[in-house]
Amino acid sequence: MEKKSIAVLKQLFEADELNEKLLSQLKLDERKGVQQLIKTYEKRKLKKQALIQQFNEMCRFEERCYLNGCEYIAGIDEAGRGPLAGPVVAAAVILPRDFTLLGLNDSKQLSETARNQYYTIIKNEAISYGISIVNNQKIDDINIYEATKAAMYDAINQLDPKPHHILIDAVNLRDLPCTSEAITKGDAKSVSIAAASILAKVTRDNLMKEVHKEYPIYEFASNMGYGTKEHMKNLQEFGPSPYHRRSFAPVRNLVN
Repeated sequence: MEKKSIAVLKQLFEADELNEKLLSQLKLDERKGVQQLIKTYEKRKLKKQALIQQFNEMCRFEERCYLNGCEYIAGIDEAGRGPLAGPVVAAAVILPRDFTLLGLNDSKQLSETARNQYYTIIKNEAISYGISIVNNQKIDDINIYEATKAAMYDAINQLDPKPHHILIDAVNLRDLPCTSEAITKGDAKSVSIAAASILAKVTRDNLMKEVHKEYPIYEFASNMGYGTKEHMKNLQEFGPSPYHRRSFAPVRNLVN
């Protein structure tokens, strides 16, 4: 058999156009370049298999619901409970049963680039989604826990069709239109909750980048309202902005 050039083989590997027979033959090829191509290919294959396994494990809650006769399963999560400034955002999403997005995970575990890519895919492929924003004034009025629940209820109410079961990240909601369950660290255990976490976080991050343009001194575009060392320093020096949560101790202590 005439040996193919490294350049041609590289194209075959990148296009994943290899059969087991050719791969076995190439493993006998003594050229270092060929062996490096095989090593890279097998490493990529193992990584993909791991992602498939992870994704399948994150579908367990949904699969159980499908087996119980539920057709529409919603995942719900929030972003922004802990920051000193900005809104809390909740998202609810119903994904198609055949939805696949390898690498989907808790939004905090993903790079900003990946989150933005997944955000677009999820919005385009979801059967339905709802996003709710509760501002910092409302948070101060009713407290962050109640504000989070209010955002979640509103996001759920936006869903059409209505869900048959709801998977919630760590919050117990009552008086829902269907059955539900709260899952601790659900954004890393359920594809539906993970998808909701991405919709919530990207929405909130984009809002904080807009607020940053209005009040750049607090560097909201990078800290997203969380109490970083630099944020605290500027908060002490310049006082709170209209977007700061005055019911939160670090801000409240400066105001009083």
